[in-house]
Amino acid sequence: MHPYELSLTDAARAIGAGELSPVELTDSVLDRIGAVEARLQAYVTVAADSARSAAAEAEREIAEGRSRGPLHGIPMGLKDLIDAEGMPTTASSRVRADHVAEGDSAVAARLAAAGAVLLGKTHTHEFAYGLTTPQTRNAWDHSRVAGGSSGGSAVAVAAGEATFALGTDTGGSIRVPAALNGVVGLKPTYGLIPRHGVTSLSWSLDHVGPLTRTVRDAELVLAALVGRDSGGPAASGGRTSPEAGDLSGLRVGVPRNYYFERISPEVEESVRRAIGQLEHLGAELVEVEIPMTRYIQATLWGLMVPEATAYHEGTLRSTPDLYAPDVRVLLEAGEFVTAGDYLRAQRARTLMREAWARLFGRVDVIAAPAVPMTAAKSGQDSVRWADGTVEAVSDSYVRLSSPANVTGVPALTLPVGQDRAGMPIGMQLMGRPLGEATVLRVGRAYEAAGAGAGRLAPTAA
Repeated sequence: MHPYELSLTDAARAIGAGELSPVELTDSVLDRIGAVEARLQAYVTVAADSARSAAAEAEREIAEGRSRGPLHGIPMGLKDLIDAEGMPTTASSRVRADHVAEGDSAVAARLAAAGAVLLGKTHTHEFAYGLTTPQTRNAWDHSRVAGGSSGGSAVAVAAGEATFALGTDTGGSIRVPAALNGVVGLKPTYGLIPRHGVTSLSWSLDHVGPLTRTVRDAELVLAALVGRDSGGPAASGGRTSPEAGDLSGLRVGVPRNYYFERISPEVEESVRRAIGQLEHLGAELVEVEIPMTRYIQATLWGLMVPEATAYHEGTLRSTPDLYAPDVRVLLEAGEFVTAGDYLRAQRARTLMREAWARLFGRVDVIAAPAVPMTAAKSGQDSVRWADGTVEAVSDSYVRLSSPANVTGVPALTLPVGQDRAGMPIGMQLMGRPLGEATVLRVGRAYEAAGAGAGRLAPTAA
């Protein structure tokens, strides 16, 4: 096995045991980037020299007994919305072509303090305003979309071009590409991770979180991002289990509406099978009704569109031609959203949060599909469902992920199967606000009961 094939957890264990050095690991991942990046286009910028210097410094510190924890010497990527001092933050846009960050974002600073090695910046859909990341190719099938907007981060992790990466999630932008590329994606509770130094799409919906190969990896990164002891639960608010894999006493909500509507049969089959596995591990399955479903998409767009337009107001007027057409039309549309519509969306969000809080009085987590279908072919604009409904691909991908953004609850996506073409299928676990520990516990239990967790995408080999 090459070092780039190791999960974060396994790499950290090997480094701690003296079986692997940060330099060896970083060199292996950089070599991997050199081998596959031309086909995948996961990165905007690769900072190989500074990464090697940071790895050498981590190796010296560890040799001197000054280990900073499990992320020390681990190579990672940052979505190109996240500032790292001295590096460009282009947001994958011509608007930001000359922008260089003058300081670290809060999350980059925390990862640097934990000793992580920054490899470079990963592609995003322009300013995170899209669900496909068109510059980047899916790690499992290069003819398909990577998902977005954190597509570069997901592909880098799935292909072994980073041991972990950070993304952002406004309407599913961590979980969608994670599901489409067969990796783990965590959108934490709104506000748990600081967003200082992160380019905004919609400030009341934006989240920062990790993309990793395993659930345990996500827990380790989250611990560093929130400043907690990585040996314990990654966040407060959840019950822990004394026995790994035992979900006895835990109530898993299974939606009877919304999440299993207009999805592919293969996705439904894989997710229901995974939910059955949770029951086998001791969880009690409880049918639940998702509240206010007719308002979910209108609320998301009613918040996101005007907030994004307000953020871009200056450059949209001074340099509109620098935006890609799909992003420009959305930004221009935001100018027609009235203050009354925005306030009604805020009110709907408040009511939705209250309804979901009541829902979580009955269950500990909700298990559902992460996306309604696997990765679409590049250039595919729409999908026709069995009931005759035609839906835009981007609308399809955002539909099942957006409720967790509107309500702000933590949501974890992990791989649970493949379709007939071999493309990954993801399950989404959602919990109470600040209930990351419970969500991660369920994800780890499922992962431990199966096989193949953390494996690389075979078509990227």
